[in-house]
Amino acid sequence: MKTCAIVILNYNGEEVLKTFLPSVVQFSTHDIWVIDNASTDGSLVFLEQTFPQISLIRLQANFGYAGGYNWGLESIKGEYEFLILLNSDVEVTSGWDAGLVGFLEGNPDYAAVQPKILSWKERGVFDYAGAGGGFLDALGYPYCRGRLWNHLEKDLGQYDDTIVVDWASGACLAIRGKDFFAMEGFDAHFFAHMEEIDLCWRLRKAGRKIGYLGAVPVFHQGGATLDRASPQKLYLNIRNSLSMLYKNEPGYRFMWIFMAKGFLEALGALGFLLSGKRENAQAIMKGYADFWRRKSLIQKQKKEPVREIPRSGPVNFLLGNVWLLGVRRFSDL
Repeated sequence: MKTCAIVILNYNGEEVLKTFLPSVVQFSTHDIWVIDNASTDGSLVFLEQTFPQISLIRLQANFGYAGGYNWGLESIKGEYEFLILLNSDVEVTSGWDAGLVGFLEGNPDYAAVQPKILSWKERGVFDYAGAGGGFLDALGYPYCRGRLWNHLEKDLGQYDDTIVVDWASGACLAIRGKDFFAMEGFDAHFFAHMEEIDLCWRLRKAGRKIGYLGAVPVFHQGGATLDRASPQKLYLNIRNSLSMLYKNEPGYRFMWIFMAKGFLEALGALGFLLSGKRENAQAIMKGYADFWRRKSLIQKQKKEPVREIPRSGPVNFLLGNVWLLGVRRFSDL
């Protein structure tokens, strides 16, 4: 069995690959693969002509982030001990893959780990997706060191440590192959967004730790597929967050959370309407409607006779801190 495969998912990302793939080729020590979600642009021609050393897995349709990785990784199942799932819009740094793999090799109780993720556009600022390590509050709202809601911190070395987190970012996720396949990968029903948080939650319920390695920095462009302000992204986040909670929380807790989130997000929808952002309000309502419509298709997480790794974040109610108390930095929680 080989040590590690670096696996990049691509869909019509020719220009993104031209910008970011050179750093991956330059600084990586392990095999590089690209899974292509049936691109119709010049991505494949560019890869074949410019980087023939990169292995290609061609899918017959666009299965999104979750399905694309699930189907693509089946092609190399059992060949590699570790997998690094890397967004196509990430610039890596010297020793990045060796650092992540070395951490997992030295910590067998960890299933996955993410690096420090900084903004590619503003290099001294943390990135939205994962930043300095991710957590969940009691209502399932994700937040990060270095990023609370939409407020991003400057990188001053404050998160150069190594800690246990609740979830690792799918922008750059190093994971043991056996753990990924034991969980049957991502939930393909999610299509995109929140699927890595759901996977990490399931891993924690199985007694496996998730880590953050601040000694390894990477730079993420973000928004290459969907802009953070996109109504479609808002819809996917709402729908998939409810699905994740339904799968992983006991029934009585889920109903309490469902009602609490419903009230808060109805207020959010009203705020969008009053500010003229009708499409955003509709995205919230559509997220709830589509979750409820497909609830019977969602497979509840089975209880296993293991000790669950509990949430490790400092707060239970993120919105109370951000909206009511005006907290903008993780250290102020």
